Amino acid sequence: MEIEIATIGGYEEVGRQMTAVRAGNDVVIFDMGLNLSQVLIHDNVETERMHSLDLIDMGAIPDDRVMSDLEGDVQAIVPTHGHLDHIGAISKLAHRYNAPVVATPFTIELVKQQIEGEQKFGVENDLIKMDPGESMTIGSEGVELEFVNVTHSIIDAINPVLHTPEGAIVYGLDKRMDHTPVLGDPIDMKRFREIGREDNGVLCYIEDCTNANKKGRTPSERVAREHLRDVLYSMEDYDGGIVATTFSSHIARVKSLVEFADDIGRQPVLLGRSMEKYSGTAERLDFVDFPTDLGMFGHRKSVDRTFKRIMNEGKEDFLPVVTGHQGEPRAMLTRMARGETPYELDDGDKVVFSARVIPEPTNEGQRYQAEKLLGMQGARVYDDIHVSGHLNQEGHYTMLDALQPQHIIPAHQDLKGLSGYVNLCESEGYRMGRDIHVSRNGNLIQLVD
Repeated sequence: MEIEIATIGGYEEVGRQMTAVRAGNDVVIFDMGLNLSQVLIHDNVETERMHSLDLIDMGAIPDDRVMSDLEGDVQAIVPTHGHLDHIGAISKLAHRYNAPVVATPFTIELVKQQIEGEQKFGVENDLIKMDPGESMTIGSEGVELEFVNVTHSIIDAINPVLHTPEGAIVYGLDKRMDHTPVLGDPIDMKRFREIGREDNGVLCYIEDCTNANKKGRTPSERVAREHLRDVLYSMEDYDGGIVATTFSSHIARVKSLVEFADDIGRQPVLLGRSMEKYSGTAERLDFVDFPTDLGMFGHRKSVDRTFKRIMNEGKEDFLPVVTGHQGEPRAMLTRMARGETPYELDDGDKVVFSARVIPEPTNEGQRYQAEKLLGMQGARVYDDIHVSGHLNQEGHYTMLDALQPQHIIPAHQDLKGLSGYVNLCESEGYRMGRDIHVSRNGNLIQLVD
């Protein structure tokens, strides 16, 4: 059986992930994401009103025109998890393919919301839910799609595995090796080891290299939880304002913030459109159990009414958890820093960033500006209370040992960012140009003729 891989997006940057695998006449697309930084550098861009070709030209979504070079039929579109760099282009591109979107329940719900918000295309692809640990037949040539549970900075994440007669294709984006997660099940390393030792083994491993240049092991989410607990407990006697921000999709971190706010005698409230969207969806699908009186407000007027209530009743009794951890111009925290909300920051007020700056120039510049504006209002910034959702070098070594792949394709970085992973693989006996395939967007890699 011929095996061919198209590296469509996410091989020259972190963002707009998209990879296609052809096994015989059957094609499976993994991820279909957005490069949010390419959107943010254009003022007042409304992506839901833009044509896909315009978004491709501005580098916001993958250029999927290389798909015309794959001789086969797309049988499924499989996003690994619900982050926008993995699902954000489904509403722009999925209508081109007569294939269902197959994903875990939380991811499917987020995809559904993306499609419902689309104003340009009528995306009518079937949406199929499949839980981690389950499998389904793809096409008619003996190919099986399996979901292996992984841990990441969003719930319900998986690594899909395509079992072919030539061996398994393991799509390894994105994960952290967390054996003690705050929410959900641990990473299923037992299953990865089994796949690596099956009769045909692993033909190819496509791996997320976000942290491949970082030594050591990525800590568990419980480490971030304890750091956050220590920071907030240290503020228990402060009688002014405390504001926190984190990734809206990081439900485990939001859960910790809500719990610790209550522990220090403050009422938590979630503010911002994406904060309401992700936490509300997770609660509705029973992935998390929030207090019944937890307020979630996304609409601007509702948020400002809540800010007025906080100012009237006393900032010392509340802990707003807001959007804006990257300094996004229209997010809640940035508006607060500019003095554009009814919430007034005073000298000594605390702002807790339970997130890292995504290492990309647009984010770094916006975050720098937001922190400077907060400082000008007298706020005290507590930074980088976070653990990454991606593997450091020792996690990569463990995965290579478990899977023992014949071929490796590094992804989810630019060429500089891939270097650490290439070095690690070469130290394990792999070689560039032989079994390590460093690719660019739009390339085709023939693994089996």
